[in-house]
Amino acid sequence: MNSAGSQTAEMGRKLNVLIALSLRQLLGDKDFSAKGKRKHGTGDVVRYLADMGLDAKDIAEIVGSPVTSVRTQLTPTRRK
Repeated sequence: MNSAGSQTAEMGRKLNVLIALSLRQLLGDKDFSAKGKRKHGTGDVVRYLADMGLDAKDIAEIVGSPVTSVRTQLTPTRRK
């Protein structure tokens, strides 16, 4: 990756951290302990961020969930 590309990727990671911290503040989340706990109630936040145009990888970094979980939440359920 070239220098400009790596700088852009680094800036994106930093912005994701800022978004995550802002989101925690808005939600009143004061728990910064280890990530061993299961995340509850991220579905609404995931859908909101997806509607804002973020991709699943960025959303996963912001909410602290695996990318596969974010993709599952964004996939419409199939009905039989």
